Amino acid sequence: MDIFAAPEWLFWFFIGKVIPFVFVLTIVVFFHELGHFLVARWNKVKVDAFAVGFGPELFGRNDRHGTRWKVCAIPLGGYVKFYGDEDASSKPDHDALDAMNQQEREGAFQNKALWRKAAVVAAGPIANFILASVIYTALFVYYGDARITPVVGTVSEVSAARDAGIQVGDKIVSINGDKINDFQDISRYTLVGTGEVLTFVIKRGNEELTIEAMPRMTEREDRFGNKFMTGLVGIGPDTSEENIVRVQLGVGAAFTKSLDSIWQIVTRTYHFIRELIVGKQDATQLRGPLGIGQMTSQVATLGVLQLISLAAALSVSIGLMNLLPVPVLDGGHLVFYALEGIRGKALSVKTQEYAFRIGLTCILVMMLFATSNDVRRILGVFG
Repeated sequence: MDIFAAPEWLFWFFIGKVIPFVFVLTIVVFFHELGHFLVARWNKVKVDAFAVGFGPELFGRNDRHGTRWKVCAIPLGGYVKFYGDEDASSKPDHDALDAMNQQEREGAFQNKALWRKAAVVAAGPIANFILASVIYTALFVYYGDARITPVVGTVSEVSAARDAGIQVGDKIVSINGDKINDFQDISRYTLVGTGEVLTFVIKRGNEELTIEAMPRMTEREDRFGNKFMTGLVGIGPDTSEENIVRVQLGVGAAFTKSLDSIWQIVTRTYHFIRELIVGKQDATQLRGPLGIGQMTSQVATLGVLQLISLAAALSVSIGLMNLLPVPVLDGGHLVFYALEGIRGKALSVKTQEYAFRIGLTCILVMMLFATSNDVRRILGVFG
């Protein structure tokens, strides 16, 4: 590379890859932490710091309540640190708590009622779902809803649909007893139904037929060349003009559709994890920060609205990830609080310490594995 061209290359790398990634991640992380922060303030918890990013502080300011708002050098997350916590993971600082006077104890997160602590912890993931709903609602109001009549336009030569006898021109009436109004609804069943026989009711001419087909795990490639495994029966829509219905949505209908979109992400994530555990999914599909950054830069080429839509999807994913019952994550804290409610007392300090160490180790191992996937994907070791 010409040494004089290097600054220009770095400039466009920053504009095309770094900025979209930081933009999306900052939005998602900020609203997650804002959820924790607002509910903590509502419960009169003193907040020491609200940080976007990790590592050294780049800039910040103190508000009138004594909270340090700051932006840090490593834009890969963020945290809210409560008074009485040892660190950003909300691990209690028992020595500091024991040394507090009565007035100080009233502002400490760890001394709040159990339900108040649970509300503060749950507020982060809930804020992620709210953010996703707001974004999706706005996009659906802007774009409207384009529905494709569930008429089969193509049948793959080697597919479950071909073997089952589904033909071009067939109209899908229902799957497993659920009515199908939009061709896109079919993917809700096929993408997560590998290993399960689906019962299709189709209309062929004036006749209704019942056909059974089992989706197969199939390698697909998106428009950017990224390869992934998904369940398919092997049919495509008839996209003739008469089969496309465009509907303008009001705020209420758009909000309802936003909840449906969030639920689809939740169910697909659940099924991906389930199929990963039983060996139907390839662990190389997991993405770390580099992979998310690559995906973000690819989507950014499609436009700002597509990038915002990706932010909504990532917001749901981060909300779900934080609800996993792993110590250090929000879900792990909620498990601790549930056990405390059942037992009538908190787990011992030593037990919590071991749990936090195990949880942190699990998170670090998962991140290292996902990042190794990212590196190999970028280097072309696999698609």
